[in-house]
Amino acid sequence: MSKRIVKKIANTHIGGFMQFVREQGVVGLATGFLLGGAVSKVVTALVTDIINPVISIVFGSAEGFKLAAIQVGDSKIMWGDFVSVLIDFLIVAAVVYFGFKGLGLEKLDKKKEKPEEKPKEAAKK
Repeated sequence: MSKRIVKKIANTHIGGFMQFVREQGVVGLATGFLLGGAVSKVVTALVTDIINPVISIVFGSAEGFKLAAIQVGDSKIMWGDFVSVLIDFLIVAAVVYFGFKGLGLEKLDKKKEKPEEKPKEAAKK
């Protein structure tokens, strides 16, 4: 292949990729993904290091809230871990919701609506 053909193919694919990134909002998606991971880590640390110890003090559990369980026969139902993860999820969901609303990002999610074309008037008699 000649250099000219290779260059033309490369430019076509790069241009197509850049158009895809602009139209599909891939950069925004990637940014949201990274920020979501960071927020999730912060919230997990908050729940694990602050909220769970406070709840364990209230319930008088020395081993920690995450280890709270009910013994049923030979099985343990680890309800404390489930509640901890549920609290974690609710905080992340609230942060995402209020961040989305507070920054006005819901407007970006809606596709631009095209004004409906008015039907052409019937030909006058």
